[in-house]
Amino acid sequence: MATPRFALVAGEASGDQLAAGLIQALRERYPEAEFEGVTGPRMEQAGCHSLASISELSLFGIGEVIGEIPRLLALRRRLYRHFRERRPDVFIGIDAPAFNTGLERRLKRSGIITVHYVCPTIWAWREGRVHSIRRAVDRLLAIFPFEPALFERHGIDARYIGHPLADELRQAPDQSSARRTFGLDTRGPWVGLLPGSRHSEVTRLGPRFLNTAAWLKRRMPEVRFIAPMATPAIYSQFEQMLAAHPDAPPVKLVDGHAREAMCAADVLLLASGTATLEALLLRTPMVVAYAVSGANHALARVLRLLKTDYVSMPNLLAGRELVPELLQSAAEPRTMGSLLHHLLTSADARLAQTTAFDAIHERLALGANQRAAAAVAELVPA
Repeated sequence: MATPRFALVAGEASGDQLAAGLIQALRERYPEAEFEGVTGPRMEQAGCHSLASISELSLFGIGEVIGEIPRLLALRRRLYRHFRERRPDVFIGIDAPAFNTGLERRLKRSGIITVHYVCPTIWAWREGRVHSIRRAVDRLLAIFPFEPALFERHGIDARYIGHPLADELRQAPDQSSARRTFGLDTRGPWVGLLPGSRHSEVTRLGPRFLNTAAWLKRRMPEVRFIAPMATPAIYSQFEQMLAAHPDAPPVKLVDGHAREAMCAADVLLLASGTATLEALLLRTPMVVAYAVSGANHALARVLRLLKTDYVSMPNLLAGRELVPELLQSAAEPRTMGSLLHHLLTSADARLAQTTAFDAIHERLALGANQRAAAAVAELVPA
């Protein structure tokens, strides 16, 4: 058999991590395989040749994307021409469906096998996308158990592989060790504040989180706060908010190390996103909040884009409101503070969350990297 060639395009940091695990698992099957594409640092460390940086696709929100459309279209055309000429055995788009689906559709039309890793969230919004997805991909790799049935009824081959993060976090976290990492008092209570990984998220949620911390501190003087920031730029942004806040309590700011900070905390107040799944797998009780710009919120309402009752992954996986979820104007300090206070003072409330977290973890930890590699390998031409 000839040396297989794989093309991969990842859209943000989480995609970089997924792609790196898949590359490593494919290399176990094909030691001489070649990999190239749009990469992050983990993909490059795994041996993937970079055609462009993942940072070129890391956008969020309708406003941000609209302003970058010409540049994104030019990049997609360049990648299409490159892959059409170099012709990988399999093209794998990792998440970033707005970018990857159009590229996959053209590549599939030119005879290249296409796989999309991480199902587009048709169960949450814009279900009509399923028709373009069917034209674009030969196979979907699903990381959540409820997804394959949704796509298979539209004639799309979707394989549930489990979630790589659930495999990575099989060992129970050690809160005391995590606290020692940051030099924290090993006695509680500690609240983790995670207002998001993007500037727009921190702009909207940062002040609310600090107001919540102030509200809670007035009622629980013994409570303390730790806040891991996703990047140095986000650290600086939140640090300025903290310095300008007239009533904010002391907050232990951390540059990165979100996982350790989540382990160190007794409860979390965090933005809806990938961090909520990580918190679930780390068994840390949580309150989830989110707010988008007024324009994005209004557009979503007008177009009826949202299709689910929940936005946070713990609730979607549980099929019920397992963790409190506060969106837009509901994410206000008194409500968030009251919910955190309840979790801090009620062992039963914390146990109700963590017991359900354990059951969900079991459903997700299936050896995802190897299962993904097996699903891709089935499509490699003999």
